[in-house]
Amino acid sequence: MTPNNLRISRLTNLMVDRDWDLLLLYGHTWRKDFFRYLVNVNLSGPHMMAVLTRSGEIRILVSDPWDLEVLPESLKSTATCARDFMEGLKDLTRDAKRGAVAIAGMELMQARYVHSICATTGKSPVSATVVVEEFRRIKDPDEIETLMRAAALSDRGYQYFAEIVETGMAEYELAAEVEAFLKSNGAEDNFMLIGSGGVEVTGMKPPTGRRFQPGDSVITELTPQVGGYFAQICRTLVLGEPDAKQQESFAIFSEARQAAEDRIAPGVDIADVARAQNDVFRHYGFGEYTGPRYTRVRGHNLGLHPDENPYILEDVHCELKEGMVVIAHPNTYLPLSGYMVFGDSLLVTASGCKCLNTTERKLFQK
Repeated sequence: MTPNNLRISRLTNLMVDRDWDLLLLYGHTWRKDFFRYLVNVNLSGPHMMAVLTRSGEIRILVSDPWDLEVLPESLKSTATCARDFMEGLKDLTRDAKRGAVAIAGMELMQARYVHSICATTGKSPVSATVVVEEFRRIKDPDEIETLMRAAALSDRGYQYFAEIVETGMAEYELAAEVEAFLKSNGAEDNFMLIGSGGVEVTGMKPPTGRRFQPGDSVITELTPQVGGYFAQICRTLVLGEPDAKQQESFAIFSEARQAAEDRIAPGVDIADVARAQNDVFRHYGFGEYTGPRYTRVRGHNLGLHPDENPYILEDVHCELKEGMVVIAHPNTYLPLSGYMVFGDSLLVTASGCKCLNTTERKLFQK
C-alpha cells in the first residue's frame, strides 16, 4: 500500500487554502473511514491517527502495538505507538507553528483527546469532517473499481444466503454462515442486518434465535468491505409461495426503488430522490409509513463506511454529483406484509445511475 498522491495533493491544497498547519484524520475500532482515506490499512485500534503536513509528509500514531506489524514497510518508519494515546497526540502536534490544527473525524474523538491538542498548541482544533466528507463522496476510478469488487462479493453473498436459508434454521445460524462465506471470500468486514416473520416484523436487527417458519419473509442487508470500501445489497425472500399481500407489498417496493433510480442524476437534490420513493407509498395510501416511526433512511452514500453521509431523506439537501456511489432503498414497514427491503449499490453517472449489483431484482422465494 502506498499513499494516494492525488488525494494527498487535494488535502494539502485544502490545508493551504484554510491556513491549517496540520490535518489529522482520526479513526477508532468501528469508524476507521477518515483514517483510511489517507492510510488505507485495516488496523485494529482502539485508536489511530494519520497526520498530514503541508509539505505532504505523513505520520501515523497507533495505540495498539500489533498495528505497527500490519503497516507496510513503506509506512513503518513514519509510525509510532503510544499506549497513552493522549500523550502521543501531544507529541504529534507540538510542531504546529501557530496552533492551526484541523481534524477530520473530530466528532468521533473523546473530548480529552481534543483538549490535549488544544493544550499543546494553545488553540482549539477545528473540524475538517464536513469538507473531507465532501472529498470522499466523489470516487476516483480506483475507488470505483474497488466498490465494484465489493458489490460483486455482496451478490455472491446474497446468492449463498438464498441457497442455504431454510425452514427451521435460526436467524443467528444463517447470519453466521453468510458471515463466514463473505470473510472466506475476501471481505475484511461485513455489516449485516436480518429480520424474519410476517406482519409483526417491524425492522431489521441483529440476528436472534428465532427459527424460520413456512411463509416467513426473510430480509437482509449485506454490506461487505473489500479494500476498505463497502457495497450493499438489500433483498427480501419468502419461504414458500408468496401470498397475495406479500406480492402486493413487494410490487410497491419495486416501484419505489425504480422511482428513486429514475430520479438519480448529477445536479439532483438528494431530497428529491427520497421524495420520489415516498410519493409511491403515498400514492397507494401508505404515506404514514414514510416517516421516522417506520423507517430510518431512504438510502445513503457508500464508501469507506457502510452508512455515509448524505442520507437520502426529504429534509436532507445535497446535490448528487457524478462519481458518487449511493444506495437508494425503500426499506420500511407496511401493514400488508411487515418490513421489506430492496436496493442496490448505484454509481452516479453523467446520464443517471449505473447499478453495480447483478443479483436479480425480484421477490425471492425458497
